[in-house]
Amino acid sequence: MLIKLRYYFQISLVFLHLIRGLCICGMLFPWLDKAAKKDRIQIWSQQLLAIFNVRVKMNLANLSGGTVIISNHVSWLDIFVINSVSPCRFVAKSDIRSWPMLGWLAEQAGTIYISRGSKSDVKRIYKHLIDQIEAGERVAFFPEGTTAEQGSLLPFHANLFEAAIHAKVPVQPIALRYLNAAGSLHLAVDFVGDMTFAASMDNILRGGEVIVELQSLDPIPTEGCHRRELAAVARQSVARALQVEI
Repeated sequence: MLIKLRYYFQISLVFLHLIRGLCICGMLFPWLDKAAKKDRIQIWSQQLLAIFNVRVKMNLANLSGGTVIISNHVSWLDIFVINSVSPCRFVAKSDIRSWPMLGWLAEQAGTIYISRGSKSDVKRIYKHLIDQIEAGERVAFFPEGTTAEQGSLLPFHANLFEAAIHAKVPVQPIALRYLNAAGSLHLAVDFVGDMTFAASMDNILRGGEVIVELQSLDPIPTEGCHRRELAAVARQSVARALQVEI
C-alpha cells in the first residue's frame, strides 16, 4: 500500500512539475536573457530527475561554449540529464515534439527538431547549428539518430558532424549509462522499439533508484577531418568508454 501511494505521489509531482515548467516558459522566458534561461533550464531539469529518483554522478559544468557535444542515446531522460549539469541546444527527432507537454518544454529550452529522412531539413539544421556554435552556444546531438538498448551502440550518422568541421570546433564525446543501486545497467530506463512515453515513465518510476554515469571523453579535433571519419572516431571513443563491441 505504501509503495502504491508513493508511486501515485510521484505521478502527481511529475504532472505538477510539468505545469510549473509550462508556466516558467510561457510567463518568464520572454523576459529572461540567455544566462537566466539556462539557469532555469538547469534547475528545472535537476528537479525533474529528483522526482524520478535519478542521481547524476558526474559534473560537466566546465564544458565551454561554442562546443559540439555528442552522446550515445538511451532514453528521453538523456536531454534532461545533460541539461541538469550543462544546458545545451539539442538536436532531436521531430517525434519528440508531439510528446504531451515535454515536447513543447524541450522546444522552449532550445531543442531543435529535425525531420527523420529529410535532406532539406538536415541542411536547415546544419546552417542553424553553425550559427549557434559561432554565437558561443553549446550544441548537442545524438548521432545514433534514435535510442538504443544499453549494452549496444548503433552506427553514428555523419551529417551533423559537418557543422563542427565548418565551425572549426572540436567534438566533445560523452558516454552515458544508467545503473541501478547494485551497479548493473538499469534496463528499466531503456526507451526503445514501440514503447510509449507513458510506459517508459511507468518503468522508471517503478524501477527504483537510477544512477547516471556521465563520462566526458577526450575532445576530437576536426581540422582536416571528413565527417564520416569524425563520426567513426567518435563512435569508437564512446564504445570504448561503455565497453561495447562494435
